[in-house]
Amino acid sequence: MLMVTINSSIVIISLPAIFRGIELDPLAPGNVGYLLWLLMGFLLTSAVLVVMFGRLGDMYGRVRIYNGGFVVFTVAAVALSVDPFDHGGGALWLIGWRVVQGVGGAMLMANAAAILTDAFPADQRGVALGINQVAAVAGSFLGLLIGGLLAEWDWKAIFWVSVPFGLVGTVWSYRSLHDSGIRTPGRLDLPGTLTFALGLTALLTGITYGIQPHGGAKTGWTNPWVLSAVVAGSALLALFCLIEFRTRQPMFDLALFGSRTFALGNLAALLAAIGRGGLQFMLIIWLQGIWLPLHGYDYESTPLWAGIYLLPLTIGFLVSGPLAGWFSDRYGGRLFATGGLLLAAATFVALVLIPVDFDYRLFALIILLNGLGMGIFTSPNTAEVMSAVPAERRGVASGMRATLMNGGMALSIGIFFSLMVVGMSPTLPGAMDEGLRAQGVSADVAGQVAELPPVGSLFATLLGYNPLRELLGPSGTLDQPGVDAAELTGEQFFPHLISGPFHSGLIAVFGAAGLMMLLGAFASWFARDKRG
Repeated sequence: MLMVTINSSIVIISLPAIFRGIELDPLAPGNVGYLLWLLMGFLLTSAVLVVMFGRLGDMYGRVRIYNGGFVVFTVAAVALSVDPFDHGGGALWLIGWRVVQGVGGAMLMANAAAILTDAFPADQRGVALGINQVAAVAGSFLGLLIGGLLAEWDWKAIFWVSVPFGLVGTVWSYRSLHDSGIRTPGRLDLPGTLTFALGLTALLTGITYGIQPHGGAKTGWTNPWVLSAVVAGSALLALFCLIEFRTRQPMFDLALFGSRTFALGNLAALLAAIGRGGLQFMLIIWLQGIWLPLHGYDYESTPLWAGIYLLPLTIGFLVSGPLAGWFSDRYGGRLFATGGLLLAAATFVALVLIPVDFDYRLFALIILLNGLGMGIFTSPNTAEVMSAVPAERRGVASGMRATLMNGGMALSIGIFFSLMVVGMSPTLPGAMDEGLRAQGVSADVAGQVAELPPVGSLFATLLGYNPLRELLGPSGTLDQPGVDAAELTGEQFFPHLISGPFHSGLIAVFGAAGLMMLLGAFASWFARDKRG
């Protein structure tokens, strides 16, 4: 689970090295699609397929599907590390094999929690599932650090790292794991599988592409294709629910939501996953685009240092997760799950209150507390939800849970980038126009750059590029007489310019994330605690 989720985030921090390695400019017109699919291909595939593999685990054995997942995952890791192409072909190779790797990841994620639930008695499940779930969540942040370190050496190394773990894991799982769960004979629900896969793919793709500008709008929410994808995806998912209610052997057992513990526990997990994904992206942009350049780091090195400076967040997960699982085994999970999300909500408020150019010690304390809160929530939540499921349905329940969490991470890309753009749009054009003209840029060019959608600057900082060099360089503006090119492309100018608008965006983003944590805490409190 640790390796699977490391691979879900390791690409995010390594995107600059990847695109340099395949000699492709991701910000050039027509290339943004490569960027989006590299970001979401793994998450989307695993979210779509994980329930199906959970159902297959119930039917044919959870360990068998889990072991097969190791094989698929490892083959894809090998293929990713030997990309033979450059430019668009190289990007398509990586996207295709990331999708295949997502299939293997789905096979692993769908059955890991169910195998552990089968293997451990009720009074030990909190610790066992807590360690597993914390490994899964912590992996998404460890991937940032590992990706930053390895990408500095060789971009292909971010994929090499999975190969030895995959090979050893494949051999180990085939030799050591044995099915102890109850099998449920039956057949695969093909109508449900197809409508779910198509509906979720259309919905998540539409929401993700909603961050791309359309026409004169700053986002793509007026794009007919985006709206059509969201509407069609929602309609297909509604049809899927109707099919599942009527079929005798459903893939997505909606009857499980009749359990208050299962329903509210999964709602809380979904909200936490969306908020966690938004936090991850926004902290990377904050560090790479503003704080690190203000403190003397060049843009090319910011991906590595962003991973390093986010270590307190990961440490919080690793410390609190197993401990919360141990305590929840003895005292019940409701108080811990609720308290963890309340702590996380408080940290989102704190992140809005600190200045954009913060004191790192305060920032480190806040993200440490956020990691602690998420870890305190995750272990008890997982144990309570999985323990509420009949033994013969644990595979499909584990898959349903993984779908909600992976879908939440994929949703966070579209939701929080859109919120950031909306939050920045009122003040960014004026600040950009005034700042550029003060450095000698003509009024026409300054006005044109100021009206560009903020998502271009956000993507540039995410990729470790100097945004103004990317925006002004191709037009030759930096070479014009009277233009202070050194100041414009220095490490201080853009961070100072964007600080005010960026903080406005943070209010929208972290305000929404904090509200999600509060709603998740509310759901956790009213989920039935089996210990009363």
